[in-house]
Amino acid sequence: MTSDAELAVALAQGAGAVLLGLRRPDGAVSGADGDRLANEYLLAELATHRPGDAVLSEEAKDDPSRLGADRVWIVDPLDGTREYAERTGETWRTDFAVHVALWQRDTGLVAGAVALPARQRVFGTDPAEPLPPLRRGGPLRLAVSRSRPPVLVQRLGELLPVELVGMGSAGVKTMAVVTGEVDAYLHGGGQFEWDSAAPVAVAAAAGLHTSRLDGSPLCYNRPDPWLPDLMVCRTEHAPRLLAAVAQLEGGS
Repeated sequence: MTSDAELAVALAQGAGAVLLGLRRPDGAVSGADGDRLANEYLLAELATHRPGDAVLSEEAKDDPSRLGADRVWIVDPLDGTREYAERTGETWRTDFAVHVALWQRDTGLVAGAVALPARQRVFGTDPAEPLPPLRRGGPLRLAVSRSRPPVLVQRLGELLPVELVGMGSAGVKTMAVVTGEVDAYLHGGGQFEWDSAAPVAVAAAAGLHTSRLDGSPLCYNRPDPWLPDLMVCRTEHAPRLLAAVAQLEGGS
């Protein structure tokens, strides 16, 4: 039987193939179609391979019965809809993702995968992604939105030497911490559980620090799937980042 971690990878890859197949040579693509069709694929595959599990998806009506389930798949069929539909000349943007995670009662996130379909990459929890050597010296590189860098991250520059690195979806930002392209991803503007569940599962399995901005644990499959904030970083950077955020929050 396929393990949960293997299934997560296969589902993320499959949904990614659906998304890439919708990008037409004439340059037209519908983000709404991508959301819908990738979601239909994930729901059908989960119904086939894990029929007894519940699902929380960005693109499906929330079924409150998930709150009593022991296993819940938390999925974002297309993380970065705007990025998915954008191109410049002949070049499509590549900074969108597919998120597939499994939450288990009394344990939390137990498996997950993040696919970056346009980059032919998929990151899973088993085997965990190997982290590159820690970069020494220089400013902390922080992943931020290309168009809307959060005020919190900009204010961190008042306390720490930082470099803001613009990129697209939450999955892409978190995987950039895994690969070492950046040192941390902090988000203070609120997200939904499907925005971070799979990226956090992959990051935690790789040995990264994952938490709320106050250092408290990230909790999933709650009645309200809104998560106010998030921090993913190398464990070596966590203490000073948490201290700097606390200083900013204390002074605001």
